Amino acid sequence: MLFILVKILVTAFIIVMVSEIAKVNDRIGGLIAAMPISTFLILFWMYYENVSENKIATHINYTLLYLIATVPMFLIFPYCLNKFGFLISIFICIVVTLISTIIVHQISRNFDIKLF
Repeated sequence: MLFILVKILVTAFIIVMVSEIAKVNDRIGGLIAAMPISTFLILFWMYYENVSENKIATHINYTLLYLIATVPMFLIFPYCLNKFGFLISIFICIVVTLISTIIVHQISRNFDIKLF
């Protein structure tokens, strides 16, 4: 239980630090946010908890597929934000991400990969 609390605190601290840096400097905040910090944390926690290397590799493969599904959101969010405001843009991006995920799922099925 203590280990779970440590994981939560370390992960939350990093996310808060990135958001605080982004307030001060957009470029550095964006650079840090674009780095796979959460993925590295997850890999570290999985490795530390003796998860098999096969399971870790599978996790990375699925992460890549889901990353592909989220790219359209990053492309349309700035446009939507300027045109519709924050909350509507978030809603649009959620819908676009869901549709993109379904499309990636359909394409991945052709390669015998099931996302869900």
